[in-house]
Amino acid sequence: MYSVILYYNFTPVENVQAFIAEHRSICKDLSLKGRIYVSDEGINGTLSGATESVDQYKDFLRGKPGFESTEFKEDHTDHIPFAKMIVKKRPEIVSLKAEEFIQPGTEGVVYLEPHEWRRVMESGEDYVMIDVRNDYESRIGHFDGALLPPVKNFYDFPQWLDEAGIEKDRKVLMYCTGGIRCAKFSVYMKKQGYQDVNQLHGGIINYGYKEGGAHFRGKCFVFDDRLVVPVNPDDEEPIATCEITGVPCDTYINCANMECNKLFICSEEGARKTEGCCSEACMQSGKKRPFDPDNAYAPFRKWYHYFGPEFKDRQRARAASPSKG
Repeated sequence: MYSVILYYNFTPVENVQAFIAEHRSICKDLSLKGRIYVSDEGINGTLSGATESVDQYKDFLRGKPGFESTEFKEDHTDHIPFAKMIVKKRPEIVSLKAEEFIQPGTEGVVYLEPHEWRRVMESGEDYVMIDVRNDYESRIGHFDGALLPPVKNFYDFPQWLDEAGIEKDRKVLMYCTGGIRCAKFSVYMKKQGYQDVNQLHGGIINYGYKEGGAHFRGKCFVFDDRLVVPVNPDDEEPIATCEITGVPCDTYINCANMECNKLFICSEEGARKTEGCCSEACMQSGKKRPFDPDNAYAPFRKWYHYFGPEFKDRQRARAASPSKG
């Protein structure tokens, strides 16, 4: 059994390169895999490894001045859902690209604990709820009644807000996966004059742990090889459909054509029908990942896993086999 942690902390980092080097070293020593982004404004990470090693990492980070109160959302899985360990410098640990400086934790934004969030949802009071995630995330799961902005990137939200027509005196609730995007966007909204802005503390992941996922439909998209995780154990029915067959489905895969690599919703039947591709054109590509019909429903690994000897052998065998016509 392995642990997967999701975390962020908007604490200024004085020497980003030294901070990165130290993280690379300890993650290597602990055999951890995942992604960590560091900037002058703080850290944003998701890591996986043996539970004991993950606990040591948490102690390491909380031992840093200013990071003592870092909150970790933790899950458990039977495999490590990352291929490698990446630690990178970023201009922002989550990129809003706002013209003005955004400092999370300021401007009087209210953080609602999961039980408070649920109470507001059940109270009957007037509010507008915003899903502060990309559209491919909200497509497979979201809270009842939430606005689902048709955006592809977090930095598209300011433009969406300009066009949304939300009254500035209306009560606003917002949520995301773990809280980091709301931490920025909530402050942005306050700076734009919205008066009553509230965000779900810890995001969907924390809400699922604390409230069992009540009022959440579908599942939650995550940025690792699992891609989708359950939230509400009493309601796990898919709310989306397979893009190949049209059957109810909430499983994402990447197109088997490495030149495409499109992330799309696909059932096991659909994956078998198209050999993991999103279209007929991609099925004809000479740069397809190997497809295993006995494990068709497993998510494809990222493209960089398919340049080793095994992939080249399978590609040569495919090229040498008779055409299916």
